[in-house]
Amino acid sequence: MRDLFLLDPDVIFLNHGSFGACPKPIFDEYQRWQRELERQPVEFLGRRFNDLMREARSALGNYLGADADDLVYVTNATVGLNIVARSLELHPGDEVLSTDHEYGALDRTWRFLCAKHGAKYIRQPVRVPIQSAEEVIEAIWSGVSDRTRVLFISHITSPTAITLPIKSLIDRARERGIITMIDGAHAPGQIDLNLRELGADFYNGNLHKWLMSPKGSAFLYARKAMQHLVEPLVVSWGWEAEKPSVSKFVDEQEWQGTRDIAAFLSVPAAIQFQRDHDWPRVRRDCHELVRYARQQVSDLFGLPPLTPDAEQWFAQMSALPLPACDLDTLKRRLYDEYRIEIPVIHWNERCFVRISVQGYNTQADVDHLVAALRALCV
Repeated sequence: MRDLFLLDPDVIFLNHGSFGACPKPIFDEYQRWQRELERQPVEFLGRRFNDLMREARSALGNYLGADADDLVYVTNATVGLNIVARSLELHPGDEVLSTDHEYGALDRTWRFLCAKHGAKYIRQPVRVPIQSAEEVIEAIWSGVSDRTRVLFISHITSPTAITLPIKSLIDRARERGIITMIDGAHAPGQIDLNLRELGADFYNGNLHKWLMSPKGSAFLYARKAMQHLVEPLVVSWGWEAEKPSVSKFVDEQEWQGTRDIAAFLSVPAAIQFQRDHDWPRVRRDCHELVRYARQQVSDLFGLPPLTPDAEQWFAQMSALPLPACDLDTLKRRLYDEYRIEIPVIHWNERCFVRISVQGYNTQADVDHLVAALRALCV
């Protein structure tokens, strides 16, 4: 599938998880929408905006198992999570419970807000290697107290690339009256989602990563019963809307002044692209390639993988343990000498290389990585 992408053919790209990679047909659709906007900007933004966005939300809602009016497009998952986090009224002594596997930008968001309101951000340790879902659930839930106001966890973690068993935690939190916020930055397009069944109060996901839509496309989902809590991060014409729609949540969040919405409008094309190319099969093939990489690197260094070898724990991405090394030098040499684009990560005093496999990757790419790691780290 390499020819369907705009990627540099001289680079072995094993880092789809950071920013994604947009296929040529979807990028063409993105540019078509941009040209259409510029052809008649007033008609496009002034007269067609609401209908165009409603159609794009409907396609996304069908894909995610959610009502279109429970979704709004945002430019990235960090923005969406900031919208919700900044809307909540935290008080001195309140606690926001999370894990030590979260994305650094959101750790910073919560530390900033908790410091501002006198609340406490708790990064509950989840030890690796993981043996069972029950172990993970109990490790996280043991951090709940009478002051826990929010449970914030990733669906698929960024530094460790682990799919967490979030459904049980969401159900427990609902029973305790704890607000659930899920960082799904890596989930849409990599694993199946049904947001109604999942039941989270708030869920954010990037669409430019594993769904492969253009950069600047993500979503915020809010369960209907919780939408009254969400305030607009940017107050514009949707607040006190002169012609309210069926959703105050959409009115207040969707119109943010003049901006390029082409990335949002290209999402239905990204969904269709995956349908046209039998994406369940592509995902299975990619998963098998990640399994192969896990085994090869584990054998190379004698270090166990972070999770059992089961699809419930990882899909197309995995953090592979490395021996202690100079990560800055390793990353530079992997790129400069071997032309491999891949993130190297320092997490909890340990070193990892995080491999992301997409439809354009082959076993030869993984073998090249293993050979490079053998030469640089053994």
